[in-house]
Amino acid sequence: MATPNYGYEKRQKELAKKRKKEDKLKSKSERKGPGEDDTAVDANQVPSEHDAGQPLPGADSPST
Repeated sequence: MATPNYGYEKRQKELAKKRKKEDKLKSKSERKGPGEDDTAVDANQVPSEHDAGQPLPGADSPST
């Protein structure tokens, strides 16, 4: 008789949990609607040319 592969079962359970979490986040963002949360920054978002090399407004420059 074959022995159970607990590693495989655990991996499948983890994948199902991850999939469920992603689905939940997706449905949550769809409910929120586009443009309602402009303050959040996407981790995959590339900074625009305006942002590159420019100090943040209100940030003090080093006084040396």
